[in-house]
Amino acid sequence: MPVYLQYYFWLIAASLFCFVLERIHPWRKRQQVLRKGIWQDFFWLVFNGHYFGLILAILTGKFVLLLNGFLHESGLPVPADLALLSGAPLWLQFILFFILKDFVEWNIHRLMHNVPWLWEFHKLHHSIKELDWIGNFRFHWGEVIIYKTLSYLPLVILGIDGFVLLIIAVIWTVMLDLNHSNFRFSWGPFKYILNSSAMHVWHHDVELHGKGGQNYGQVLSIWDWLFKTAYWPQDEEQPRQLGFKGMDHYPKGILKRLVYPFWKK
Repeated sequence: MPVYLQYYFWLIAASLFCFVLERIHPWRKRQQVLRKGIWQDFFWLVFNGHYFGLILAILTGKFVLLLNGFLHESGLPVPADLALLSGAPLWLQFILFFILKDFVEWNIHRLMHNVPWLWEFHKLHHSIKELDWIGNFRFHWGEVIIYKTLSYLPLVILGIDGFVLLIIAVIWTVMLDLNHSNFRFSWGPFKYILNSSAMHVWHHDVELHGKGGQNYGQVLSIWDWLFKTAYWPQDEEQPRQLGFKGMDHYPKGILKRLVYPFWKK
């Protein structure tokens, strides 16, 4: 397979792109390149993206086989066999999958903030005090399972072409890296459709500006504007403090953070 058709090629390219932007025009000029906690974020990037991703792929494969077997014996259709969009043009698959994926993940993200036991997993992502591109990859392995589980059925039944999946995965990586980067940008009049670092930084505000938080959008911001979960004060450029209340009691070490949602004190 050509290297440009492999996700890891685009992961590295997107990371370098955002890193260069942060060096050329940093938003928070006093923020150090090797800011506190950055080496731990490299761990989360490698662990979640490779080692845990491999483990999850194996376990997921076995689970799907068991689920499909159960459905088949029960006389029910196997989700993947439905392939509702398999015969559709690639451009249509792209548009429909893009919108559905973003809306599903917006809802999951909102749940992560509003359901107490889910929030215990999501706390890790909000423990970052200085945002940059690699902060996008600070998340708990349990959060990966939650996203994959809740989004499995709505997305697998579409039967999306692999090339479309790759393009959307690349867009997600680029946009989420940019949204967390130390590079300020917005989309002008398109801010009501697309998310940006100028908007997403308020999602990481210590102060909550709605039930559970604000600005849950992934790539699109339109859901936050439509459902009134958007917060973007025009008289302030960024929050005074990032994180969450009670963060002083949150563990700082990797091992404790790995098990925190299950054995927190």
